[in-house]
Amino acid sequence: EVQLVESGGGLVQAGGSLRLSCAASGTTFDIYAIGWFRQVPGKEREGVALIGKNNGEIYYADSVKGRFTISNDNDNNMVYLQMNSLKPEDTAVYYCAGESDGNFYPLYTGAYYPPRNMNYWGKGTLVGVSS
Repeated sequence: EVQLVESGGGLVQAGGSLRLSCAASGTTFDIYAIGWFRQVPGKEREGVALIGKNNGEIYYADSVKGRFTISNDNDNNMVYLQMNSLKPEDTAVYYCAGESDGNFYPLYTGAYYPPRNMNYWGKGTLVGVSS
């Protein structure tokens, strides 16, 4: 079993930056890909950035390309999301998620990576961006 714990959320003005962190523990060798999803009330959870844990392949949603950067530290079982040039529409609860079946598609072309393939979830951290 894998446990994921997010940190780093908060309230920031538009144009500002935040860095989210996710600490993974447990059977982390099971994780094939790991990344970040976000959700606002009344909407589906959407994947914004994911990284292949060992091969480094990366997926970004079009809406965050050029603004968000995902990175991982396998030695310390950490994954990060650097969010720059934040916009009010980035306001959401951000969840760390892990996938352990090898079903990671970095070339996914939909608007946002779907959550259905992810096996493990953190409890989320709130990011608020004021205009």
